[in-house]
Amino acid sequence: MSIEDYRPTFAVEAVYDLRPDSLRKHNIRAVLVDLDNTLIAWNNPEGTPELREWLDEMTEADIPVVVVSNNNHKRVQRAVEAFHVDFVSRAMKPFTRGINIAIERYGFDREEVVMVGDQMMTDIRAAHRAGIRSILVKPIVTSDAWNTQFNRWRERRVKAKLTEKYGPLDYKKEL
Repeated sequence: MSIEDYRPTFAVEAVYDLRPDSLRKHNIRAVLVDLDNTLIAWNNPEGTPELREWLDEMTEADIPVVVVSNNNHKRVQRAVEAFHVDFVSRAMKPFTRGINIAIERYGFDREEVVMVGDQMMTDIRAAHRAGIRSILVKPIVTSDAWNTQFNRWRERRVKAKLTEKYGPLDYKKEL
């Protein structure tokens, strides 16, 4: 395992900054997205009007969005049911289980799929293991659920190594 396994293909401020035209420019036709602190704040399962707008924009552009979350089925279902988004729960990131299930379920081409998430240790690592591109976003809220705090500690060490080798991560406002 090398430090490159945690280096995102892209880094953007927020999932809402992903626009259909810029996704298409990069030959991205489907978006897999983490749930907590990527799509919604982990402590605010209702989401935001901005989220609804973004999902509508993706739907109108015919770009499927599938939530790939390590949370249990009930938690993910409750969080996404109002948004009518399909999901894979218990994804087991940093392993590829959830990503592979989503890709196989929809027949996505790995060249045209991207995984979006707020954690290098799980989302970005899983994307690279699955052979797809990745987009790191800033966490929606700065606090984390207790089970994410350990990963954040490890992630700070990984970020420091990546910064040393490649310079600081530059979060853009679009792809």
